[in-house]
Amino acid sequence: MLLSIIWGSSFILIKRGLVGLTDYQVGASRIVLTSIFLFSIGFKSIGQIKKKHWVWVAISGLVSSFFPPFLFAMAQNHIDSSVASILNSFTPLATVVIGVVLFKILSSKRQIVGVFIGLIGTIFLIVAGSELNQNQNSWYSLFIIIATLGYAVNVNIIKRHLSDISALAVTTGNFIFIFLPALLILYLSGFFETVLDSEEMQISLGYVAILSLFGTAFAKVVFNKLVQIASPVFASSVTYTMPVVAVAWGLIDGEAFNLWQVIAAGVIFLGVYLANRKK
Repeated sequence: MLLSIIWGSSFILIKRGLVGLTDYQVGASRIVLTSIFLFSIGFKSIGQIKKKHWVWVAISGLVSSFFPPFLFAMAQNHIDSSVASILNSFTPLATVVIGVVLFKILSSKRQIVGVFIGLIGTIFLIVAGSELNQNQNSWYSLFIIIATLGYAVNVNIIKRHLSDISALAVTTGNFIFIFLPALLILYLSGFFETVLDSEEMQISLGYVAILSLFGTAFAKVVFNKLVQIASPVFASSVTYTMPVVAVAWGLIDGEAFNLWQVIAAGVIFLGVYLANRKK
């Protein structure tokens, strides 16, 4: 629930960040600021990472923390924040498929049924939303689908290869590999040349800073810990409840929402229940 609230709020923060920053600047500054936060509190934990872990930490960082911030920012230039959060609900389905195909992690029939019911609710939610927002470019939704595949690979890597080190060590290690590339992208975007002279950029950077501290640094540590102590499908199911929070923010921000979308959200919750109940 905590992750749902934090990550559900991240989409509106990205939207606010895009007011004064480009999509590349939002993605890169998010990574750079998160790195600074994590290095300040998690540097000592890096000692837990052994030689056998580093390649998996690097891959985990790239697929879950480097590419997704850029993909979401680029997508949200063209689609609503609430729609972006709904599309993110493909993560549990991708987690099941990638877990079975690449990592030989079996899921129960009940989990698979729950995931597919949640997916049906998600599709229903998208269709209902498209009737209200016919001017959006749905092709940019593919960027978010690609990001969910990265998230799915990440949770399976953590469960299979990184469960024996702390969540803080995993998260801090992730950002060791992606900090410098993100800083270079931020520099090449012209960010440092203009941010001091633009109040609009500074306000947007403030939203990105909030997103970085809570939506990336803190939430990443919590999520990685959740993956370690639960199943990958259980952990990734947070993407089913995030849209409820994101849609609420969208309504506050003037985005449209109708009764059919409420019903679809109920179907999503049914899928979460079936995927996660013990008996």
